[in-house]
Amino acid sequence: MTSAQVDKGPENTSGTSEEGYERGLGSRQVQMIAIGGAIGVGLFLGAGANIAKAGPSLIFMYALAGVIIFFIMRALGELLLYRPVSGSFAEYSREFLGPFFGYFTGWTYWLMWVVTGMAELTAAAIYVNYWFPDIPQWVTALVFLVILFGVNLISVKLFGELEFWFSMVKVTALIGMIVIGLGVLTFGFSSAGDTAAVSNLWAFDGFFPKGVGSSLMTLQGVMFAYLAVELVGVTAGESEDPEKTLPKAINTLPWRIALFYVGALTVILCVVKWTEFGEGVSPFVAAFAKIGIPAGAGIVNFVVLTAALSSCNSGMYSTGRMLRNLAESGEAPAVFKKLSTTKTPALGIAVSVAFMGIGVVLNYIVPEKAFGYVTSVATAAGIWTWLMILVSHVLYRRAVDAGRLPASSFPAPGGAKCSYVAIVFLLFVTGLIAYDADSRVCLYVMAGWAVALGIGWVALKSRNPQIAERREPEFEKVG
Repeated sequence: MTSAQVDKGPENTSGTSEEGYERGLGSRQVQMIAIGGAIGVGLFLGAGANIAKAGPSLIFMYALAGVIIFFIMRALGELLLYRPVSGSFAEYSREFLGPFFGYFTGWTYWLMWVVTGMAELTAAAIYVNYWFPDIPQWVTALVFLVILFGVNLISVKLFGELEFWFSMVKVTALIGMIVIGLGVLTFGFSSAGDTAAVSNLWAFDGFFPKGVGSSLMTLQGVMFAYLAVELVGVTAGESEDPEKTLPKAINTLPWRIALFYVGALTVILCVVKWTEFGEGVSPFVAAFAKIGIPAGAGIVNFVVLTAALSSCNSGMYSTGRMLRNLAESGEAPAVFKKLSTTKTPALGIAVSVAFMGIGVVLNYIVPEKAFGYVTSVATAAGIWTWLMILVSHVLYRRAVDAGRLPASSFPAPGGAKCSYVAIVFLLFVTGLIAYDADSRVCLYVMAGWAVALGIGWVALKSRNPQIAERREPEFEKVG
């Protein structure tokens, strides 16, 4: 490709999955989808178990992982402004690493959201049990699954609007919790006022009460909490103005992490000593119960319920789009290419929801273990997706430096160097997962998944040899 061909930015390429979609997501909705992606059940529910394992040092783990997530998102942002397409992770893997990696990444991202949907349904059922302990978890999970399925079939605008209000509830509540917690620390009101103090961060066996090694082992759960921040990449094909909305959404990530993760956890662990938290209980609900605000714990429980439903809603949205992207590339049945009259990939969403229904079954069989099982698999699949984003970014920067591709209007600070750092970090987290006997089962699941996808790829190539040919995107020629 000559320099004359790359002076101008890329047009939509043929076969990309944004074709036929309605650009129904405005700036307001994309911003809230991005914010909501940084606030999920991994924080609201999973943090309880991680606090018990790491104590106050969990704050540092969230901050450290947050820096890596920012590197990942800036790498993705540079790719998105180079070529904004729906199903972006698979498209970039396909372009820079080859068709097989696009196929593998697309299907693995689909798997990630399917199992994440299972986790969110499980969490939602646990939250409902706070009010109605006699209702079986599987019944609640099934009801929520059906309702959100209906929402996603109607239109992308309804999805965006529902996600906007879900995120608004989470953001408002978290800010409120931080303000109330600071009030308790400053003025000493409530039943927690006598024991609330900044010194709680180190007064009970230090900042690393169980050692650095135990703190590092929480990184699996911490990374699960950050799953979905990359969702803005899936919205690229349906954003009204991706050139403006996507950079803004990505650049606000640091303050979102600082406020909603690091800030909120810091305040909570100052108000309530870390030894009072445990697995299966939201630290936010427990903190408000300790403060003693009338109905406060119930209100927070409602908030964390919306967080779970928000993430499940996003999962249905993204899985349908990813299946369509795979179908457009010949890597999934062609029937998934069809859009409904409301311009949604209805069949892809329906099939994904059917698989999410496995989570309902798990809640029936092993309700006490369902959350842990599915979060570990989701984390492993998410790490693969993030690795593909980073490797694609490194290869893209090499192509730009060589003059083969146009430069993005949103270059990542530090270029490919930060991507290399993030790659090493993600490989380290994978090693921690392999070391932990309780979580390494997800690697066995992923190995089985890889074998299944490998068999599927061989079958696809035998039916259509052209599928394995690398397809370069076309750019507008100028000059």
